[in-house]
Amino acid sequence: MNFSKIPLPLAIQAMGALQLCILIASALVPGQLDWKKSLAGLPKLMRQLFWIYGAYTVMAILTLGIFSVAASEELAAGGKLAKMVCGVNAIFWGVRLCLQAVMDAKPFLTRWWLTAGYHLLTLLFLGFTVFYGWLAWR
Repeated sequence: MNFSKIPLPLAIQAMGALQLCILIASALVPGQLDWKKSLAGLPKLMRQLFWIYGAYTVMAILTLGIFSVAASEELAAGGKLAKMVCGVNAIFWGVRLCLQAVMDAKPFLTRWWLTAGYHLLTLLFLGFTVFYGWLAWR
């Protein structure tokens, strides 16, 4: 398949849809990591902050994904605001990619599909960083 033939707005929409798919993995995290038990020893405020930070992360991913799906033509046009949105997107996923490198997830990768999912997420984070970085700098 020749990827250079894919219209840029369609590629942006596809990347946005993939970002929204990340939310499926996000929804599995509290159960897979047994947050209820793992966080039980923390003070109530710390448990609440944990959920608040998670909600902010979900909202950021949701926003970036929706922008890509709903405003792909504008992002492809490459105006100043489009470049800024794409730059924020690249920074967001670039930071997440760096965090992936230092997180100790191995004890939780107890099934083949968890390991495969972890590596797939890493590839997606890299792809988002490169793609949106390219959109911001072109």
